[in-house]
Amino acid sequence: MREMLRGRYARATALALGIAVITGATAGWAQDEAKIKAGLKIWKDNGCAECHGSFANGEKQRDESPTGADLRTSRLDAATLKIVISCGKPGGAGMPAFDEGAYKTRPCYGRPLGDEPSDLYPNGQKLKPEEIDLVVAYLQARIIGRGPVTKQECLAYYEDRPDECEDIK
Repeated sequence: MREMLRGRYARATALALGIAVITGATAGWAQDEAKIKAGLKIWKDNGCAECHGSFANGEKQRDESPTGADLRTSRLDAATLKIVISCGKPGGAGMPAFDEGAYKTRPCYGRPLGDEPSDLYPNGQKLKPEEIDLVVAYLQARIIGRGPVTKQECLAYYEDRPDECEDIK
């Protein structure tokens, strides 16, 4: 009898543990998806596509904008992405600094605090560090190293205009 109760207890404990793991994983996934969607919204609302293209493939939306890097073929890690988005790329690369405190309150590329370098592409849009983190989460999950745009990615980007994705297989 004791053996039978011990076996039931062990199975019940294993089942409870399994449910807890699945529930936690689902909650974590939902949180990650919320971050990714928030990052996509920031990407769309702050001019990133003007230079990098809607799908970060370097096919800019505005002719007068500099041509941004094709991030779909990039292997940049999260830390490097955050630095480049925050501080831009001085030296005529055309990447503006998006961090509202870059160079002034947070150092960039080992430079002393002060004004932004004069050779950064002008940018009227500034983001908080947590917003930059969301863009990085989006890029890492949906863009970096992904290769060609898929129909699913297009539909996620143009959720309100699915006809934009008719040419993508």
